[in-house]
Amino acid sequence: MKVILEHISPDDNSSFRVLHIKDVPISELNWQYHYHPEIEIVCVLKGKGTRHVGYHKSHFEDGALVLIGSNIPHSGLGLNATDPHEEIVIQFREDILCLPEGEPDTNSIKKLIEISRYGVLFSSEVKKRLIPKLEKITEAEGYTRYLLLLDLLFELSKTEDYELMNTEVMPYTIVSRNRNRLEAVFTYVENGYQNELDIMQAADLANLTKPAFCNFFKKATSLTFVEFVNRYRIDKACILLSQEKSIAESCYATGFNNITYFNKIFKKYTKTTPGQFIRSL
Repeated sequence: MKVILEHISPDDNSSFRVLHIKDVPISELNWQYHYHPEIEIVCVLKGKGTRHVGYHKSHFEDGALVLIGSNIPHSGLGLNATDPHEEIVIQFREDILCLPEGEPDTNSIKKLIEISRYGVLFSSEVKKRLIPKLEKITEAEGYTRYLLLLDLLFELSKTEDYELMNTEVMPYTIVSRNRNRLEAVFTYVENGYQNELDIMQAADLANLTKPAFCNFFKKATSLTFVEFVNRYRIDKACILLSQEKSIAESCYATGFNNITYFNKIFKKYTKTTPGQFIRSL
């Protein structure tokens, strides 16, 4: 699992980048953990997967609309997704906005940009309401597209129907300075989550003593290693359950060896039981 600095170029004849991903198999797309100076709006029109923004990690079933601030480490929202998947992504630098001082309307957009550092998850109602605006941006050209972006940001800045995905800002410098260590540990979890994982082996991969590794990993992810592994396993279990696997199959296939414990950890991270999750699909 890579951790990369992504270099983003604006579209031709534009100051920002717009992507409309559809009719492409998930297997052909790259959802690796990354960061970039550009602010990002991601709207999954249809599909399910995992949101991993900063310290936040959660599963979604019916699309999502998120705003991700500059240099916040995150994965693409197609992570752990299944086909069909469709999303619109807008990536822009804050300095293209040229917002005048003192104007109430522009002040609200500035506040939106400020809270984007925590990752902003908008409600499904806001997502549905703004999909037509997002689709217009994908079709527009020139200055019209820029005005549509401002209009979209204004709409987002006026709603209170959202939640912050993190309680603190993740410093991307922690990730960038320790990229090789994190890649080694993330890959260890990615390749071995179905089996028993050893924290000492993770520490060895990071070339740290166990106490130093525990301290480093907590600072980098805001989670203990055990918490990180459990969250990762529950994300995978959600995918299996949504593919009509049984609770027992999902439990044992994701590295848990006790269904009671699996149910407890599942409810801790999803706020629902596996049975309730299945009925909600």
